[in-house]
Amino acid sequence: MNTPLLSIIIPAKDQAPFIRDTMTSLLNQFDDPAALEVVFVDDGSSDGTGELVEAFADRLPGLKILRNDVARGLATARNQGLDQATGAAIAFLDGDDWLAPGHLAYCLAELNRLDVDFVRVDHVRVTAGRRAIHRAPQARRNTVLDPRESVLPHTETTMIDYPFAWAGLFHRRLADAGLLHFPDGLFTAEDRPWIWKLHLQAGSYAVLSSLGIMYRRGVATSLTQIYDRRQLDFARAFALSFQVVAADPDAEKYWPKVIRQFLAVSCHHLSRSSQMTPEVKTALDRAITDTMATLPEPMLTEAFTALDAKRRRLLLPLRPAGRVCTPSATQPTTALEGAR
Repeated sequence: MNTPLLSIIIPAKDQAPFIRDTMTSLLNQFDDPAALEVVFVDDGSSDGTGELVEAFADRLPGLKILRNDVARGLATARNQGLDQATGAAIAFLDGDDWLAPGHLAYCLAELNRLDVDFVRVDHVRVTAGRRAIHRAPQARRNTVLDPRESVLPHTETTMIDYPFAWAGLFHRRLADAGLLHFPDGLFTAEDRPWIWKLHLQAGSYAVLSSLGIMYRRGVATSLTQIYDRRQLDFARAFALSFQVVAADPDAEKYWPKVIRQFLAVSCHHLSRSSQMTPEVKTALDRAITDTMATLPEPMLTEAFTALDAKRRRLLLPLRPAGRVCTPSATQPTTALEGAR
C-alpha cells in the first residue's frame, strides 16, 4: 500500500502519563496496520513523551515522529503534522485522549460512502474515571448536509459551536484547498477560526452516530486548567474568525452568531479571572475591549441587548467608548471547487 488510507496527527507536550493509552488505541483501528499513518509531533516535551511513542514503531509501521525543541503551540504543531501527512483522509487526536477499537475505520467508511468533505462525531468526556456522552449539536445523522446550513440560528447551539478538531475525519481535498491548517502560534482557541472557515467554505459534511472518542478532562497540564497569558489567545482567535465572516458573501447573516460566541467566551474567561495574576487580568480586559472595538457597532449593540444580566455586568465596563469600526474583509482561503 503506497498511500495510507488515513493520516492521524497527534501533537503532544509532556503527556507521558497518558500517551501509551493514546498510542495503544491506534493499534486497533484497521485490520491492516499499513492503512494508518501516525504523524506524532513532540512539541517540546521534557518528560520522555517522544521516547514512549518511539516504542510503538514496530507495531505502527506508518509512524512518523517530529520534534520541536521548544513548544510552538497546538496550532503550529498540528500544521507541522499536516505538512507531513500523506493519507487519503486526515484525522486529529490529542495526546491525552484515546479511541475505541475500529473508530477510524468506521468513520472512513462513512466518509467514502457518503462522499462528503468531512464527517463529525459525538464524543465521551472522561473526568476522573466518570464518563459522560456529549453529542454533536445536529440531529440529522448519516446523511449529506450543507455545512453553511448548520451555522444558524445564532440563538441556538449549532455545529459551529462544536469546534473540536479531533471530533471528525476530513477528506484530503480539504487539506489541499488549505481548509485544515490552523492559525500559526495560537496556544488556545485555535479551532474557532478553523471551524468557521470549514463550515463556510467546504461543500458537504455529515454527522455520524459514533462514540469512539474518549476525551480526557481535568488534566493538570491541559490549557483549560491554566490561567496564564496563553488563555488570552482566544481574543486573537476570534479576531481571525471575524475576518473569515467579514470575507463571506453572506457576512451580514453570520455576524450575530460569531459576535455572540465571542461575548460568551469572554464572559467565561472573566468569570475565572480571579485566579489570574493582576497582570494577566489587565491584559484580558484590554484584549476583550480591543477586540470588541473591531465589531460592527449596530450588531454589537444588538448582542449586548440580548445578554443576560450577569454577562452584561461582566462585559459592560469593558465595552469601548466612541466610534466602533467595521473590520475590513480579507481574501478568504481558496474554497473547494463547487463549494459555496
